[in-house]
Amino acid sequence: QVQLVESGGGLVQAGGSLRLSCAASGRTFSINVMGWFRQAPGKEREFVAAATWRWNGGITDYADSVKGRFTISRDNAKNMVYLQMNSLKPEDTAVYYCAARGSTAPRFAAVASYDYWGQGTQVTVSS
Repeated sequence: QVQLVESGGGLVQAGGSLRLSCAASGRTFSINVMGWFRQAPGKEREFVAAATWRWNGGITDYADSVKGRFTISRDNAKNMVYLQMNSLKPEDTAVYYCAARGSTAPRFAAVASYDYWGQGTQVTVSS
């Protein structure tokens, strides 16, 4: 099992920044990809960003809606993954979830491909 705990959410004005953190523990050696997803009220959970963990040289992927504004990074030594969010917009308001998987399949955006999920952290962007 892998346990994931997110932190760093909060309330920020449009144009502001936040950094989310995710601490992984347990069988972290089984992780190949770490991702961030979000879910707004009444909407389905959607992909935000992902990065390979100790496999395939640190590939990253982003949803089109956050490219150029969000950056995913990882610290394998600390078993941490981060999401730096800049130029935040009201439409970024959602609960943000950290996720991990063992699969090395190329499609990082598939929600169902992730094995482990955190509890989520609320991000609210005011206009």
